[in-house]
Amino acid sequence: MTNTIDLNADLGESYGPFKKGNDEQIIPLISSANIACGFHAGDYLVMDQAIQLCREHGTGIGAHPAYQDIMGFGRRHMVYSYDEIEALITYQIGALYAFCIRHGVTLNHVKPHGALYNDAAKDKQLSEAIVNAIYAIDPKLKVMGLSGSLLTQVAEAKGMTAIHEVFADRNYNDDGTLVSRTLDNAMIENTEQAIDHVLQMVTEGTVTTVTGNKMPLKADSICVHGDGAHALQFVEQISDALKKEGVFVKTI
Repeated sequence: MTNTIDLNADLGESYGPFKKGNDEQIIPLISSANIACGFHAGDYLVMDQAIQLCREHGTGIGAHPAYQDIMGFGRRHMVYSYDEIEALITYQIGALYAFCIRHGVTLNHVKPHGALYNDAAKDKQLSEAIVNAIYAIDPKLKVMGLSGSLLTQVAEAKGMTAIHEVFADRNYNDDGTLVSRTLDNAMIENTEQAIDHVLQMVTEGTVTTVTGNKMPLKADSICVHGDGAHALQFVEQISDALKKEGVFVKTI
């Protein structure tokens, strides 16, 4: 069992007059923030403010690129060519990277968002386009993806560091994928259940699926969705529960 774990949240998802999530309260409590890059959420002011908050609190910064789908919050499957995916990823990382330069901080990792994340977990060609785009910008950037997925495998085969991510507030299928958000049992809403779920993944290296099976998985980073109804409560109580187990939150 590791004595440190990364705790991340998907943030920077407000835009214009639309407020989503609670960046100001969550960023101080986590070790990594995945910041929307404008294609599914976020805008230039929100990106700038999120980077400032990360700098103030020493929080690791990740780009959170998505399909160009602001109406669907990046959660709808879309079809792009290989070249389009490379350009789409490059464009979004470049936008956030510029704000990192502006504030004198380092971009740590890249984590695809929503449908792009789920598609890359099982599509090798899509994963290769994402990884190659990241590598061309900076091969030292880490690639965050679903634990054990094709995205993490492709990144490691490229010689890059993959961050194997697990989810505090999502249920799992027997094949290691996340239960679809279209289903009623996709999300874990109960804080105690979320804590038990996390502790099992971190301390045992296993997860109990929706069918009751236990399957092994690697946990480098835990995600709590920043737009979740109980996000702040989850982050606070999960951090406390991990500390009681001798596991401390630290940027990977």
